[in-house]
Amino acid sequence: MSGLHTLPNLGHPGVKPLHAFSPGDDFYEQLVSVHHGLSDEESRLLNARLVLLLANHIGDLRILGQALVAARAGLGDSASEQKALA
Repeated sequence: MSGLHTLPNLGHPGVKPLHAFSPGDDFYEQLVSVHHGLSDEESRLLNARLVLLLANHIGDLRILGQALVAARAGLGDSASEQKALA
């Protein structure tokens, strides 16, 4: 397996979308929708559960480490974040 995919990579296997952004927009709409009616605390819990479910599905600690660094980029102290995830 190569590294972390950071270019748009959403869709249905074997189906070419009409527009490059469609699958990402579809997922974003589902993500926003699943939060409707939840409190802030419930939304945070849902996000944490989703992260853990997807991390388990990916299962590759190297890729997950790259994802953590990419997600943290631009937030807080970049020198200490790189050290903490190394």
